[in-house]
Amino acid sequence: MRTPKSTKDQINKHRSVSVCFAMESQNFTHGVVSINDTQVQHQHANVTIAIALPIFMFAGGAIGNSIAIIVLSVSRQERKSSAFYTLVCGLAVTDLLGTCLASPVTIANYLDKEVLMNQRVCEFHSFLLLFFGLTGLSIICAMAAERYLAICCPYTYQRWRVDRRLAQKFLFFIYISDIFLCCLPMMGMLGSELQPCGKWCFIEWRTHEPVAAAYSVLYGVISLLLILGTIVLNLAVCGALLLMRQRTAQRLVTTASVRQRWSALSSAAETQMIAVLVMTSVVVLACSAPIVVRVFANQFMTKNDPADLAAIRIASVNPILDPWIYILLRRSLFRRLLSLPRRCRSTRRSSSPKTQTNLFYPKLMRESHVVTQLMCNTNIMTQLPATVKFTPHNAESLCQT
Repeated sequence: MRTPKSTKDQINKHRSVSVCFAMESQNFTHGVVSINDTQVQHQHANVTIAIALPIFMFAGGAIGNSIAIIVLSVSRQERKSSAFYTLVCGLAVTDLLGTCLASPVTIANYLDKEVLMNQRVCEFHSFLLLFFGLTGLSIICAMAAERYLAICCPYTYQRWRVDRRLAQKFLFFIYISDIFLCCLPMMGMLGSELQPCGKWCFIEWRTHEPVAAAYSVLYGVISLLLILGTIVLNLAVCGALLLMRQRTAQRLVTTASVRQRWSALSSAAETQMIAVLVMTSVVVLACSAPIVVRVFANQFMTKNDPADLAAIRIASVNPILDPWIYILLRRSLFRRLLSLPRRCRSTRRSSSPKTQTNLFYPKLMRESHVVTQLMCNTNIMTQLPATVKFTPHNAESLCQT
């Protein structure tokens, strides 16, 4: 007896379903679970790697700036009273505050992606990025202006009495003006938004509203002027030092005032200040220039560009690199670096063969009072011309004889 065709189809379907169910229950279920476990493990690993970077940057910025502030605070009193090192200390404190305020928000957003979705937190994060970026550029420009006045306009520097108090007042002015400028978006002039990557907040720099676009352009223009001003002042200071050195090498120094001025300009302290200024300016400008470029670019481009995220990451490296410039270029280490060529020359001279006179009369060539004593004993002093002058030590030796 043959079964109907429909009945055979039902039996085959039932068998296939039962086989599939048996296969899934025994083997395939474990395979699916293992694939899901692997995906979850990969996600946890990616989150761990992603959150390790902001934690490392937070620790590096906080520890580096704390060490830099300690190094600056234990320096000599004459360095503390100078306007330049007051501005340097102000920049270190600014970088420390920026790291301690902005980094925890970023780390919390990696743990919970809904942190920056809060509009108040997003506006606060945007304010931090605006304020500390502009304040760093302002302090660097002030440092370059202080060195320019001290080297290129010394009379104006003395007449304006540029000292620690004036630098503190200028730092206060920078903070107040930058706070007012960066608070305008929170006052309703321009909104803040979570960026497409979902990791940071910034102003709505792609908007075409006149007031909002005007603020974006204003912020970019001020930052660009600070960058250009810093570059021009640094070039002027370096050019003035090179020109003074060239003129001094070409002609003899005839007056004591010129000699004293050149010795002050070419001292280790002045050279160290210029080195700190140039290195800090290079780091700050290199880290701040990309975000300024993106401010202008986003006014003419409506597409999301991954360069925005790269620009803000480069800007966040700035407070990590700045303090190590002050730490590595402190005065004691800087003097050792400057003394290396002299040590090399001295070793070369010591290794070279000495003359016959130095071999026979080493002490006579070193100590002048011994030579004077011998000349007194042999009555040669009466034959010297009247223009010869003696030191007080030689005069005492003459009286004793």
